[in-house]
Amino acid sequence: MLNFALLAAFVPTFLFVSFTPGMCMTLSMTLGITLGVRRTLWMMAGELVGVGLVAIAAVVGVAAVMLGAPWAFTLFKWLGGAYLIWLGMQMWRSKGKMAIPDQVNPDDPTISRVTLMTQGFVTAVANPKGWAFFMVLLPPFIDESLPLPGQLTLLVVLILLIEWIALMTYAAGGRSLNRLLQKSANVRVLNRIAGSLMLFVGVWLALG
Repeated sequence: MLNFALLAAFVPTFLFVSFTPGMCMTLSMTLGITLGVRRTLWMMAGELVGVGLVAIAAVVGVAAVMLGAPWAFTLFKWLGGAYLIWLGMQMWRSKGKMAIPDQVNPDDPTISRVTLMTQGFVTAVANPKGWAFFMVLLPPFIDESLPLPGQLTLLVVLILLIEWIALMTYAAGGRSLNRLLQKSANVRVLNRIAGSLMLFVGVWLALG
């Protein structure tokens, strides 16, 4: 089991990190604006799987190998970023499956659950800074005198719980913005805000 002192230091540290605006939080807020919190949960599921894999890999040393192959990361980032940029351009023009229609229906299944999960997973895994961050953040909270599996399991559970709370907070904020602007029937404004955010995430992912 994790040392209590280390645990007490880890929770506020990762709370601060998770709630700091980043690619995943911006994506969550964007989908909260256009699809609503319920549909955004599918993106969150993919993102959390990606974050969990990156955290485990960072501790067991796989991250060092992955970071040693920059060409693979570059290709993955460019492909993921290009897709998000294309979505952002469509949303900005009030076109495409993710743009808000005149009659909003958050449960509209035109964009599949698999697509949403893939967006979240790719955004989490294709970020080299995320890998490097976990390599730096997690090792200091591992007590070498205790078995690794139990400590790693607890840390990953805490990471995913805190990350989910942060994602929900950003998605709810996006949904609140949607409702605020919908009262003025500013659907085009909402689409342009969401499209601009998606473009920002795509460029950040591709070039970050």
